[in-house]
Amino acid sequence: MKKDNYYTTRNINDFDKIAELLEELPSFCSDYFIGVETRTSAQTRLKYAYDLRIFFDFLCKRKFKNFDVLDLTLEHLESVTHQDIEFFLSYLSHYRFKDKSLSCDERAKARKLSAVRAMFKYFFNKGMIEKDNSAKVATPKLHDKEIIRLDVDEVSDLINVAETGAGLSKHAVGYHKKTKIRDTAILTLFLGTGIRISELVGLDNDSFDFEENSFLVTRKGGNQAILYFSDEVKYALQEYIAEKNNDPKVPETENAFFLSMQYKRINVRSVEILVKKYSKIVSPLKKITPHKLRSTYGTRLYNETQDIYIVADVLGHRDVNTTKKHYAAITEENRRKVASAVKLRQDETDD
Repeated sequence: MKKDNYYTTRNINDFDKIAELLEELPSFCSDYFIGVETRTSAQTRLKYAYDLRIFFDFLCKRKFKNFDVLDLTLEHLESVTHQDIEFFLSYLSHYRFKDKSLSCDERAKARKLSAVRAMFKYFFNKGMIEKDNSAKVATPKLHDKEIIRLDVDEVSDLINVAETGAGLSKHAVGYHKKTKIRDTAILTLFLGTGIRISELVGLDNDSFDFEENSFLVTRKGGNQAILYFSDEVKYALQEYIAEKNNDPKVPETENAFFLSMQYKRINVRSVEILVKKYSKIVSPLKKITPHKLRSTYGTRLYNETQDIYIVADVLGHRDVNTTKKHYAAITEENRRKVASAVKLRQDETDD
């Protein structure tokens, strides 16, 4: 039996947070979250709970001014018009919640609208409200964001910086001596497989098969998949394993693969910080995150294979259109290659 199952622990924590948030939501929300439990992940429901908390707070500030959120009923929900929801989206541009000044961009607004729609749809389909006015509200127009990724030279430089510590501050160099092999393995795994940060921190010691150069990941939604890696990735991972095996401070009962300096499973925030630390040396003008390393891998894989379906499968995209949008963009290099492909005049020798 595993001593530390990352996903089980995460789900338990999410369940606890949802229970806490339900105490701040109208009582009918409990029925909703139970009703959608079998077809949504705990993380999705947690995000919905946070978004609905803001929605109901808005309603009590602007529509039901004499009511507390906990006093709202399904009759109140049914009386919410599509204009109210449109006002809510406008309100999200700049609002206050629990004495904090906040704002949402178009994508954050779209996510909150999705949470509101899902709730209205649930109660409408169950016959608990007679109309679903949220269906009349248009999704905010989303503008394409610039796809930021590392180029080939920057990928090589990033791994070199992690290995050598070149460019780090004197303070950072002291920590680097203790973490360079781990950090190099993390960056190499990101850049060599394109896995998500949640998938990386969830890896266990027994997730790997080095005879097959493969490893098992738990994807979004809880499904598992076997992915494969190159010998470059294998070497970096085995270097890290050798270091762990020679470190007497590593607990025998710790099953997590990547460990923090406290010899516990590394967390998402720590990985984000180390990626930022090294990448700002290599490419200071690009805001590189773990997801941008995933984009880098996806783009390079597409350029090598020209097979969008392979890229979608490896990256774990349910919809190939998501892959097309992010990884099949025409690059400057491709534009140069096709610049002379179309001839305006045929050479005489071509006759």
